[in-house]
Amino acid sequence: MSDELRTPDWVADAVFYQIFPERFANGDPSLDPPDVEPWGGEPTRDNFFGGDLAGIVAHLDHLTTLGVNALYLTPIFEAETNHRYDAVDYFTVDHRLGDLDAFRRFLAAAHERGIRVVLDAVLNHCGIGHWAFRDVMAHETASRYADWFTVTGFPVVSDPEPSYATCSGCWYLPKWHVDNPEVTRHHLDVARSWIAEGIDGWRLDVPYFVPTAFWRRFREVVKGLDEDLYIVAEEWREPDQWLTGDTADGTMNYTLRDLVLAFTADRTTDATGLADGLNTLWDRLPPAARPAMLNLLGCHDTERVLTRHRGDTDATVLAFALLFAAHGAPMLYYGDEVGMTGENDPGCRGTMEWDRERWAADVYDAVLGLSAARRGSVALRRGDQRLVALSPDAVAVVRTAEDEVAVVVVNRGEATTVDLAAVGVDATVWEMRYGRGAAVATAGAGSLRLGPGGVAVLVATDERAGGRSR
Repeated sequence: MSDELRTPDWVADAVFYQIFPERFANGDPSLDPPDVEPWGGEPTRDNFFGGDLAGIVAHLDHLTTLGVNALYLTPIFEAETNHRYDAVDYFTVDHRLGDLDAFRRFLAAAHERGIRVVLDAVLNHCGIGHWAFRDVMAHETASRYADWFTVTGFPVVSDPEPSYATCSGCWYLPKWHVDNPEVTRHHLDVARSWIAEGIDGWRLDVPYFVPTAFWRRFREVVKGLDEDLYIVAEEWREPDQWLTGDTADGTMNYTLRDLVLAFTADRTTDATGLADGLNTLWDRLPPAARPAMLNLLGCHDTERVLTRHRGDTDATVLAFALLFAAHGAPMLYYGDEVGMTGENDPGCRGTMEWDRERWAADVYDAVLGLSAARRGSVALRRGDQRLVALSPDAVAVVRTAEDEVAVVVVNRGEATTVDLAAVGVDATVWEMRYGRGAAVATAGAGSLRLGPGGVAVLVATDERAGGRSR
């Protein structure tokens, strides 16, 4: 039986930002590969635009303006592709991003701004160019690393079918034999090495392909170094197996994403379906895991948020409002806050748009306002949660802390008037912390007028609220 789950307290106050390093900013052109393409070009699975660690440092102020205080970087280790999920050396920074000194400068600059940094632990597979796999290719059964992988026949071939286990059949991603004690030792040394550099946590890539026993050992090592280190698992389906106290702190919350986008983008569910789904999810999560869930609307493996909403900025803002209202740490995927578009890989991995004239200003302004509202409300960061359907098209997220109640109301339909008593909070005076297409009475029973696509973030300010909802 596992120990009771304990998660880092800081995650409850975190606003995450995910960066795909090759596509965020080119801060040091001297690192550009010979075939670098001009910034702003069409992304493909193979091309490079010169994004690097110096570019991230140069734009950290953009993140602090957004209220971001935690970063998740997709892989930064030496690799052969632009996505770097094909590591060839886990102990080295990719030469197109910089070097170890560049990483240390980046980490110091982030920490100076109060921004924590989480790296990607890609430990199910490596790249075909990894030194250990190359040794197996060269020396076959005589290689001391032959048992680090699962090779079904020699010589090692990748075409027409790989003669070795891979990640999801991808020929250039040989799968580690993680049960091998030497591989386990290698992987744990990777974790220790970057923690020693000062990182703040790990995101576990495709952890469902790796034996759970390894992740138990991984957690023991990581938490043994510092209990405040955050471990978040990629999980597209059911999160429960990662929240038993012996592997991860939380998961990437694709269940929340699916529910929110079904309401705001696809309209395949109504407010009752959204409320019931998120209430059920909240009830099933262990209390310690609720604030440690990494909530997202988009990432490097999905279409962009505005694209999913078919260019509808009003609907996109509703989705962001629900993201910032929900229990757990909200995560922005770089560029979504300015309305970048793109279908799934490679379209979602375009270069960051730094020309403000090309930003979707209403989306950006909404993200700023919603982030500020969350930052200024203990209830929105740490309060209990329940959702109330107010009509088929309007829903309220009620967050209740000991000394504060916050309510976020979104309306995807026609203009409507909401009786705030319907959310079940015993309060008569409300303060609007963020409003879009909304007006609220500050006395009497309290009524809220929401226009189409309206959002209101309200905090009960009178003593009757008492930090409790009935």
